Amino acid sequence: MPSLFRRKQDDAPTTTEVVEEVTSEAPRPKNYTPSKKELGVVTPKRGSTGRRVAEPTPTNRREQLKQMRSRQREERAEATAGMKAGDERYLLARDRGPERSLVRDIVDSRRTVGTWFFGGALIVLVGSTVQIAAVQLASNILWLLLALGVIVDSILISRKVKRLVRERFPKSEQRMGSLQLYGVMRGLTFRRMRIPKPKVDLGQKV
Repeated sequence: MPSLFRRKQDDAPTTTEVVEEVTSEAPRPKNYTPSKKELGVVTPKRGSTGRRVAEPTPTNRREQLKQMRSRQREERAEATAGMKAGDERYLLARDRGPERSLVRDIVDSRRTVGTWFFGGALIVLVGSTVQIAAVQLASNILWLLLALGVIVDSILISRKVKRLVRERFPKSEQRMGSLQLYGVMRGLTFRRMRIPKPKVDLGQKV
């Protein structure tokens, strides 16, 4: 009996524990705002703002010219990058407009004979200097084949440019002959040297 009575007495919560439980669970006022620590929110550390440091004011004419040249180089580099990327702000007048962009995609999506024309012309030029009749004959035949291929390829490019431009831009004020010539000249340029850079892959449907 004494052991049972002592066990019940030990199991009963003390007055201090009851007070702590009531205090922790006490309702908070309506205008109480929990802190970030209570909500478990960690305040991120403030990093660098990334602002560009202002250039120091030049003290003489030499420093002023140096800053001006540096600024001009940066502007030229930015313009070149924008032109290669096809940004309308940096394109030349001949490359601006949605019609011209479509013509570029038409040419860039296909292989053109014109890209091999200048390489073949160099071979023909070298072959024509060789004093061997067979080599000179082969050079002339290669030249004729390249010229014929460029002519046929230019006709195909012009026809496709005319058809697609009329389908997608029926109210365009661009001269069709100018657009066709633009496409033919781009087809004569090596793909890696084209500006703006090609945006479509070879064989991709335009």
